[in-house]
Amino acid sequence: MSKKQKLELTWIGKEMRSKLEPRILLEDREKSYHAAHRVTDHDLFDNRLIFGDNLLALKALEQEFSGKLKCIYIDPPFNTGSAFEHYDDGIEHSLWLAVMRDRLECLRQLLANDGLIFVQIDYREGARLKVLMDEIFGSSCFKNEIVVRRGTKNVQSQFETIDALSTGHDTVYLYAKSPDARLPKLQALNEEGEPGKWDTFWRGTDRPTMRYEIFGIKPETGQWRWSEERGHKTKKNYEIYVEEYAHSLSLDEYYGLKKQELGIELDFIRLGPENTVQYYVSPRNYKILSDVWMDVRTSGKVTDFSHEKHEELLERIIRWSTSAGDWVLDSFAGSGSTGAAAHKMGRRWIMVELGKHCHTHIIPRMKKIIDGTDDGGITGTLKWKGGGGFRYYRLAPSLLEKDKWGNWVINKAYNPAMLAEAVCKLEGFSYVPSDSVYWQHGHSTERDFIYVTTQNLSHDQLQALSDEVEEGRSLLVMCSAFRGKPDKYPNLTIKKIPKTVLTRCEWGHDDYSLKIENLPKAPIPPGQMELLGEEAKS
Repeated sequence: MSKKQKLELTWIGKEMRSKLEPRILLEDREKSYHAAHRVTDHDLFDNRLIFGDNLLALKALEQEFSGKLKCIYIDPPFNTGSAFEHYDDGIEHSLWLAVMRDRLECLRQLLANDGLIFVQIDYREGARLKVLMDEIFGSSCFKNEIVVRRGTKNVQSQFETIDALSTGHDTVYLYAKSPDARLPKLQALNEEGEPGKWDTFWRGTDRPTMRYEIFGIKPETGQWRWSEERGHKTKKNYEIYVEEYAHSLSLDEYYGLKKQELGIELDFIRLGPENTVQYYVSPRNYKILSDVWMDVRTSGKVTDFSHEKHEELLERIIRWSTSAGDWVLDSFAGSGSTGAAAHKMGRRWIMVELGKHCHTHIIPRMKKIIDGTDDGGITGTLKWKGGGGFRYYRLAPSLLEKDKWGNWVINKAYNPAMLAEAVCKLEGFSYVPSDSVYWQHGHSTERDFIYVTTQNLSHDQLQALSDEVEEGRSLLVMCSAFRGKPDKYPNLTIKKIPKTVLTRCEWGHDDYSLKIENLPKAPIPPGQMELLGEEAKS
């Protein structure tokens, strides 16, 4: 009996896969930015803005961030056809799918086990993207097809007949990393709801264990509504509100702000009129949302970027899927809306962008947010005051380059530290160079180390290394050449560079972007030549 083939989406060139080089990231301190002082105790400074090809950047992040990102949002190019105008329609979809497949596979690797990924798309590739994501994440990990409104103007009233209805929405596909993932219920403000109010903290139910002293008062009968531990905690919550926020926010606004920022519902008690202990009844002005989000703005106007996403949309996604301090990633950063919203909400963020707007739009926008001079997006809603910072990185050049004879050699741009870090990443070692032991450039376990050098090591040098490493520990030696028999050093594994890594990656390939000329050309399988027309046969 033949093995049944699973249901899958196929396309021309699907079998072609890039052998990505795991590049190192180089910080440009002149472009990194942070506030002059701390604004709050919760300011975050380890956010990352990466300039470079997003597929290579995702590969570069794998070693450090695999399984750590709580929320991923991407708004990839919608395949409007403008980039593919010289290609057959079938090839157009194939190229777009290949580009997305490679990136989605990397994104899944980075997603935490309890993480969520949101992908915004329109009708052009939505159906194919859904099948592709089912294949990569598993159909059991599909959660929702969210409908968001599109901020385009309908001009069809001037015509008697139309080709099709105007497009008034985009789709956001939501997938989890795990099929067992449970989602918190999603709520939004309902302007017609009831505001918060104060009510008596004392109850008539007689429970002596729930009678304790607070505000200098201890009831003789009945009980307090909450336990002593909870009562004192909620008393402290109200004191923090009065001292730090009451001058600018009502208690209802503060309650809603903390619910959005932290995903928690705070309790409060106070000493009210006539020495009555009161507890806060939270506002009943939240409604449960479905997968239709036509109430939230999606088109932003903070910058002049033509496809800017509104921070309101990102705020809802990030609030729903993360808690304070969690990592959020956008590898098609555009104008930087994802990082902008995440920063104001106290989340750590990573953005990747190859276009010039990384420097003309994202950096100026994030600087204003950090300086507290930004007044757009969700700044007013969250009462954002500034603070924090980010580090700017660019991708290192390829580790190997060809010399004038066409041989692969170590790139001249690499200094010893860069070389050691790059080889550690290639070999799966953490780059942690020792200050005192010259041969400890990194480790994979507490007793397994790596040493990277461009030297031609002699037998005496290798023997000295073996003696220093000692029995019970192991050392991977990556060198340009060596003299001696490897089996004479039982605790050393010796490999030559670049020879050992020549077939690992596509060296010297810097651009895997959506530009057609940068995409790999797949060989045409037998029997498919006729699909491409007569010109392809010549």
